[in-house]
Amino acid sequence: MDSGDLDDDPLRQLAVFLTAAREAGAAYPDSMALATTGLDGNPSVRMVMLRGVDDGLVFFTDDESTKAVELTSNPGAAAVLHWLAPVQRQVRISGRVTGTSDDESDRYWEARPPGARWTDLAVRQSEIVADRSVLERAVAEVKARYPDESAVPRPPRWHGFRLTPDVVEFWEERGDRLHDRIRYRREDGGWVVERLAP
Repeated sequence: MDSGDLDDDPLRQLAVFLTAAREAGAAYPDSMALATTGLDGNPSVRMVMLRGVDDGLVFFTDDESTKAVELTSNPGAAAVLHWLAPVQRQVRISGRVTGTSDDESDRYWEARPPGARWTDLAVRQSEIVADRSVLERAVAEVKARYPDESAVPRPPRWHGFRLTPDVVEFWEERGDRLHDRIRYRREDGGWVVERLAP
């Protein structure tokens, strides 16, 4: 991997890497680890699904989830996408997070996988519950109210976030451990591209 072979825009290059991972049959190519920090300074990380790449990385969640609460209090975040063999690449991203528009959230809500809308309306992510039966009853109640899942409205607490990068690093494994690392760093409205030692 050489910086001369990469796109001038790191988000377009990320799209190239994502396409290659999908075409290579990577397991869950759109899954990414998202790291946030609360006001107490303690970091937390979890896997989320990347749902779009435009001028940032888009993902969706419940406003009451731990990640949303942390992002509201501290909008700095970092993410990593890692693809194992046969791809052997990863991309690290760090920057600031903003909320998506209601229109964007509505469009993705309508594309949710089967069963997800019932669940998302019924439960409040990260809420402590006595046992699984509490969740199952809540979903059953929503299904009774909305037998047609396509009629389930998006709850106001459910929307997306966009991670707009300040730094994007592309990593590619080499058998001799002399891995390739190319970093894009935002500076003066453009991108500085640098090679890093492995």
